[in-house]
Amino acid sequence: MTNVRNNALFRHRQDSDQANMDGRSGPYFDARFGMNVMVVLPGRHYVTAKADEMIVTLLGSCVAACIRDPIAAVGGLNHFLLPASDGGAWENTADAAMRYGNHAMETLINDVIKLGGMRSRLEVKVFGGARIIEGSSTLSVGQKNIEFVHRYLQNEGLNIAAHHLGGAQPRRIHYFPITGKVQMRQLQRKTDNQLVKREMTYLHQIEAEQDTGDAELFD
Repeated sequence: MTNVRNNALFRHRQDSDQANMDGRSGPYFDARFGMNVMVVLPGRHYVTAKADEMIVTLLGSCVAACIRDPIAAVGGLNHFLLPASDGGAWENTADAAMRYGNHAMETLINDVIKLGGMRSRLEVKVFGGARIIEGSSTLSVGQKNIEFVHRYLQNEGLNIAAHHLGGAQPRRIHYFPITGKVQMRQLQRKTDNQLVKREMTYLHQIEAEQDTGDAELFD
């Protein structure tokens, strides 16, 4: 796994950074890195060609793909909650669609290409898919997300340059899309109850929306 490391620099800033992530989607300036930070929340993505930007996200059972074109110097990150949808009537907005891996991956790749990237040069790194909600019906969501992203990338002919998937701990991801570097910290679950609560809220909301139509979420 190239360019992926647990970094002690995250530890002393975790509380203040979490406040930034819960309160806004960025950008804000991080003097430690000397960069503007764009936070990607669940069901969102961000693409940039700016050398002074870093993309940050927190992952539980969700998966994030970091995709860039190193020649065009453009890249971005998505954050999806569930593997795939079939475009049912209850999924009626772009924001709703982005919660699903099939839409999130296609949108991220297309936006990188729109900024000058080429599919044949794309570098892909994937993270997340933890089992963080014990005793819950969502226990298998992380594994299904992992299986989906592997299958999607294989079908698209895209190789995975680095990955850190599965396990039982949430992750914090710092992605530098111009250089391709990723810094990852596995969070202590006992100090990250807010992430679990937020993820449960999103998943329950999706389940409620699904019940209003006849679409099947999983194959």
